[in-house]
Amino acid sequence: MQTYSALSDVELLALLREGKHAAFAEIYNRYWKKLYTLAANKLDDFSEAEDIVQQLFITIWERKEELEVLSTLSSYLAVAVKYRVYKALARISKTMHYGDDQANEAALDVLDDSTQQWLEFNEVKQRLSMLVDSLPEKCRLVYQLSREQGLSQKQVAEELDISEKTVKNHMNRAYKTLKTGLRSFFISL
Repeated sequence: MQTYSALSDVELLALLREGKHAAFAEIYNRYWKKLYTLAANKLDDFSEAEDIVQQLFITIWERKEELEVLSTLSSYLAVAVKYRVYKALARISKTMHYGDDQANEAALDVLDDSTQQWLEFNEVKQRLSMLVDSLPEKCRLVYQLSREQGLSQKQVAEELDISEKTVKNHMNRAYKTLKTGLRSFFISL
């Protein structure tokens, strides 16, 4: 019998794409609480946060065969939750801005746009990929080894024959560049 808790995220994703319920359950158990905490801290509404995380996992199961995680699973899920939180905040803002009938209609529009959400999420993925490609070569390589291949700072340092401090500096530079690039991208959405 296979122990799913010992598997890496990459291995779990491969099994998830094959439709293995136990792999999905392990991903759920591994990340649900972190994602819920992230959503709840942003929304201050525990019920809404729980709904967002549950819907994310439902979508992951429904799209398991076509799921494409270009970064780490943890980063992918965090971005997906943040995106859904932004949509929820936009819906809440609309509700406060319009009358009840208009608010209900606006909320239905927001809730019934899963295809649009998927397209916008792909835009975010493409933008992130472009930003990573624009990083200086060594910085990009450090980021890709760390975030896309899941290596620790120590492993990246050994692989590239550089110090862990240099790895940390490259990662900080990459995060700063990506954060700035994605912030301007989200503002333009």
